[in-house]
Amino acid sequence: MNDLKRKIKELLIERLKFEDMTPDDIKDDEPLFAGGLGLDSIDALEIVVMLESEFGIKVKNESAARDNFQSVAALAQFVEQRLAEQQAQA
Repeated sequence: MNDLKRKIKELLIERLKFEDMTPDDIKDDEPLFAGGLGLDSIDALEIVVMLESEFGIKVKNESAARDNFQSVAALAQFVEQRLAEQQAQA
């Protein structure tokens, strides 16, 4: 899980162009939106694209995404759940 959180932090920094940040600057439970990193709806779309391209998972609806995009820890849990669901279906 810690490796996944670090990977997500690295991807956020790369995809959202946080050039002055390192993964250590982002706390696992820090809010991504509304305070915290201060991301917006455009950033949320970029996160969806990132998750789909990097992990091969589908983000089906916005309300589920909103709940799972609250922090890096929530994102990591979401990715793990989706990957486990895909493996179970295979």
